[in-house]
Amino acid sequence: MSGDQKGIYTVHEFTLAVKGILTGGQFNDVWIRGEISNFKNHTSGHRYFTLKDKNSSLQCVMFKWHGQNLRFELEHGMKVLILGDLDVYEQRGQYQLKVRAIRPDGIGELYKAFEQLKNKLAMEGLFSPEHKKALPRFPKKIGIATSETGAVLHDILTVLKRRYPVSVLFIPTMMQGESAAGSIVHSIELLNRTDVDLMILGRGGGSLEDLWAFNEEIVARAIFNSKLTIISAVGHETDFTIADFVADIRAPTPSAAAEIAVPDRQELYNQVMRLRELLIERQRRNIHDSSLRIDELRRSVDPRLYREKLSDHMQYLDDLAQRQVLSIERLLETRTSQFGACTGKLDAVSPLRTLSRGYSIAIKYPEKTLVQWISEVEKNDVIQILVNDGKIKCCVNDKEECKWK
Repeated sequence: MSGDQKGIYTVHEFTLAVKGILTGGQFNDVWIRGEISNFKNHTSGHRYFTLKDKNSSLQCVMFKWHGQNLRFELEHGMKVLILGDLDVYEQRGQYQLKVRAIRPDGIGELYKAFEQLKNKLAMEGLFSPEHKKALPRFPKKIGIATSETGAVLHDILTVLKRRYPVSVLFIPTMMQGESAAGSIVHSIELLNRTDVDLMILGRGGGSLEDLWAFNEEIVARAIFNSKLTIISAVGHETDFTIADFVADIRAPTPSAAAEIAVPDRQELYNQVMRLRELLIERQRRNIHDSSLRIDELRRSVDPRLYREKLSDHMQYLDDLAQRQVLSIERLLETRTSQFGACTGKLDAVSPLRTLSRGYSIAIKYPEKTLVQWISEVEKNDVIQILVNDGKIKCCVNDKEECKWK
């Protein structure tokens, strides 16, 4: 660098030098109290806003990896405590605070109490799905517990009138202040003694302090013990209370609660029309099928067709009888032939046939045994000789052995 240029910085060099001084550690992990202004939740997930007080303002950025653990959404005018590190945005040459954590100013204890009660009731099962009651499909009467001032009641009634007009029982209820929790419990108990079919418990948005009545334990247990189905519509869509977790259904807004509570009459009408067309088409099909069946039955009972079918059946029976007779005759012939063959075989070996050819049979008495060998008789034995036409009884006088073969 020349003598006349000694000590001259480029804009970027100077910005880096300032950044080195500001980010050297003195302003790291710094807590700052202020009010949020110009808040912008970018589509990238980063949050940009200005933190200000009566006299000054400070540009802040909370990158999405730090904002993922944020339990609430930032709003314009919200008073907060911010933890961050001082940094310099080089492109604009302005210093800003890189935010790592945000707490609502003055209500840190409320958040702590909220988390403690939430964990306690969760352990007892008050948030469990099996305890959730179902919505009635077509409610006739709806109970509404909300403030008599404000737009909540008007919004609910407007939606109900448009979607599905029903009877409404309104119970004026304190939604904010020291007596709000007791008023909410009283309204829940009162509506449970009426003939309403379900209950909407709602109020508009607000700060944590404004909604704190819905984080009270007595309110949570009153909702849990209710016999009626309860829709909780407390605050805006980003607001969550203990009542939301205990209620049978949580609606993001009071208007959404009204939409959840009743069906849409236009959709019901369209569904009825579709069912009507379907029923008509099915009836037409059934009538057509029945007509075809009647015609078929009419043709089947026609006298001419009946006589034709009767004649066919009679002829079939005659053919069947004839085939049976022929079959029996063939069977008798076969059996007669077989019987004759067996008779011939028996006759060929019959003793009577042997006698008819001039032979005789000798039987020894009194044993009545057939004499086949000469050794079987002795002298003076009595024998009986069977011939073709009778019997000869004689006595053995002598015997002589002969070799016939």
